[in-house]
Amino acid sequence: MDIQTLRKDHPDHWMRAAAIRTLTLDAVAAANSGHSGMPMGMADVATVLFEKHLKFDPKAPRWADRDRFILSAGHGSMLIYSLLYLTGYSDMTLEQIKNFRQWGAITAGHPEYGHVAGVETTTGPLGQGIANSVGFAIAEENLRARWGAKVQDHYTYVMAGDGCLMEGVSQEAIALAGKQKLSRLIVMWDNNGITIDGKVSLSDVTDQRARFAASGWNVLHCDGHDPVDIDRALTAAKTSDRPTLIDCKTHIALGHAAQDTSKGHGALTDPAQMAAAKEAYGWTSPAFVIPAKIKAEWEAFGARGAAARAEWEGRMAALSPAKQAEFARIFALDVPNKLAQTIRAVKKAASEAGAKLATRSASEKVLAAVNPILPETIGGSADLTGSNNTKTADLGVFGVEDRKGRYVYYGIREHGMASAMNGMVLHGGVRPYSGTFMCFTDYARPAMRLSALMQVPVVYVMTHDSIGLGEDGPTHQPVEHLAISRATPNTYVFRPADLVETAEAWEIAFTSKTTPSVLALSRQNLPTVRKTHNNNNLTAKGAYVLAEAEGKRQVILMATGSEVEIALKARDMLQAEGIGCRVVSMPCMELFAAQDEAYRKKILPGGAVRVAIEAGVRMGWDRWLLGERGRDGKCDFVGMSSFGASAPMERLYKEFGITAEATVAKVKALL
Repeated sequence: MDIQTLRKDHPDHWMRAAAIRTLTLDAVAAANSGHSGMPMGMADVATVLFEKHLKFDPKAPRWADRDRFILSAGHGSMLIYSLLYLTGYSDMTLEQIKNFRQWGAITAGHPEYGHVAGVETTTGPLGQGIANSVGFAIAEENLRARWGAKVQDHYTYVMAGDGCLMEGVSQEAIALAGKQKLSRLIVMWDNNGITIDGKVSLSDVTDQRARFAASGWNVLHCDGHDPVDIDRALTAAKTSDRPTLIDCKTHIALGHAAQDTSKGHGALTDPAQMAAAKEAYGWTSPAFVIPAKIKAEWEAFGARGAAARAEWEGRMAALSPAKQAEFARIFALDVPNKLAQTIRAVKKAASEAGAKLATRSASEKVLAAVNPILPETIGGSADLTGSNNTKTADLGVFGVEDRKGRYVYYGIREHGMASAMNGMVLHGGVRPYSGTFMCFTDYARPAMRLSALMQVPVVYVMTHDSIGLGEDGPTHQPVEHLAISRATPNTYVFRPADLVETAEAWEIAFTSKTTPSVLALSRQNLPTVRKTHNNNNLTAKGAYVLAEAEGKRQVILMATGSEVEIALKARDMLQAEGIGCRVVSMPCMELFAAQDEAYRKKILPGGAVRVAIEAGVRMGWDRWLLGERGRDGKCDFVGMSSFGASAPMERLYKEFGITAEATVAKVKALL
């Protein structure tokens, strides 16, 4: 439908949509940067969605039963900022719009969760939003089954562009959604045929409708500028028993000289072209000015949700006080008091038993104790359930047949899995964790970074954490992955040495509200090193003295995970020769770095030589070897400086020099 027909046949709709387009043009011009074309192209779809379909209340942006709106094409951020301002979100002021992309403004270049009340997830890395949406939809299905439709009954709407659909993670996401028949998930595809380089046909010939249909989706289409046709498609989508793709045929940068060109994707700042576009829209107001009538109409759309929210609050009030408190607890990411008691019991039993156990199996023991008292957990694995040990007997399997199930078989989809877990936490009411091999953090990495950036406490269970996995060889043996994870801000990387430290790591991971956790767990059996029970969570300190020197302290050995055993053996050898040796277990560098100077000095005093032992690369260890009162020439590292090899674990440790004997030799060379 062309502009003149739209203006004639749907004048009120047209001017409301024009408000989005003109705010976008004005904000991008003021910033002299941004992406104008997507908001201008999808303004009609957004207007119909917010006017006729989306259940939301700007006065209660975190209302638990609201519909979720995800702008997967995050570069078009002025679309969502315009919508939030127009509908009356208090934090999205006109001043924020005017300061688009400026220091201190909440209107960042790409929408950021936690900065803006109506932004459900951070988008911009293409494909992440649509992949997050699968997690939102899984959480909604699970909570609706467990709590009933009176408590949880809503949709997740996504706007995605060609870039989102080209990114590989989108296929992982849509295949999972199709398999799970997530019928409350509706994706609106901004089908404008344009990318930055030019026409989509330069790089892609995919029949997207056929692709989604083949993945188990309901597929519809509409004229993305005809409000009647858009409304028809959205109404039909809500009747499907499967997730729905709506192919919205649009013009990028509608009405501008750059319409239907790659230039339309970016910042449209030419004053004459802006004036011409506004004239085509019939828009006569000055920059950033929305006529009172149009603003009032938009605010009325926002106010409409107050009644639905009030009805929901009434239904919540009818629940028992215990159920109300439990619902509030899970959405606040609080844990029951019983968690600490349960963890202590696991630790005490482990210290007393003194068993030899792989930390992946130790993790399973912890989960078996904890999952029954944390009904909000949803576990999973990327087709490695038996190796990651992430499924416990009480969970059941989430699927079409059992929406109450709390274990997801993600298939070989690490990236989609990680992105979905982000969506689950962001939805609220669930705490997800899932597993794969540590080496395959490479596949999950973009979503792991966004967990940290958004400050959402996803738990990544990464087993087979070193050359200790043995014969599978260097393709599966992580050597750089601990360093990569530790280099990421706001991420806890735990590498526990035994069941006790594993239990402590899980306690921290499950009580965190703003930091994701990576649990690096061994394939091989490890001895119990914490043989004396301590109620305190020593892992929470990041590092602690596991074995003190006898006599004058000349050496400090630092180690993590499977190499703590090697450090203890080296200590015995050194002590036998009269060389006093302290062993420090360092299960979490990030938590140790967060301790005050006095504690760090107590654990790592000056004077003694230092050797760190870890079956990974040295990167990250120099802070503890050279810094914190350490000295160059009085420290060394026992670990990896190359990729691994295919052989039995024992042979690998010997060949790569990660042994007690090699450690002792390095210590003596430093003394």
